[in-house]
Amino acid sequence: MLQASLLLFLIYWKWQPMTAGVWSIQNPNGRMALWILSGIGWVMVLLSTFLIDHFDLFGLRQVYLNLRGVPYTSPMFMKKSLYKVVRHPIMLGFIIAFWATPDMTQGHLLFAALTTGYILVGLTLEERDLAAAHGEGYEQYRREVRMILPVPKKKA
Repeated sequence: MLQASLLLFLIYWKWQPMTAGVWSIQNPNGRMALWILSGIGWVMVLLSTFLIDHFDLFGLRQVYLNLRGVPYTSPMFMKKSLYKVVRHPIMLGFIIAFWATPDMTQGHLLFAALTTGYILVGLTLEERDLAAAHGEGYEQYRREVRMILPVPKKKA
């Protein structure tokens, strides 16, 4: 976590505007479609946090339990709603939101590419931790549901 924060700090510190355009969609319907798709990505992020336990995800449940003197227990693994389609809908929502733009500048492209790479590396590490924490139940889930692309897996 410290390394990730330091890398983000470095990116923010050294960030320089890169305003040259990569693409710009001029068709009003195309622009609207991309804005809607970006909005869907952001809604997916928010909705997905509540599906897994929004308050646990952001540390609020841990603080509440600690204040009450109750030991923390991890939420149970459950496959529901968007989590039946992809294993990481929060990250899919971020990727959609970052890439679905009618006006892509070089700076936005660099940001979208770097954060997508960061997300994919992070998911690889998170998958390892989730498999260790949830055992065979999570391994079965991995066999049934794709990590990030909402394409059904072929039945064996």
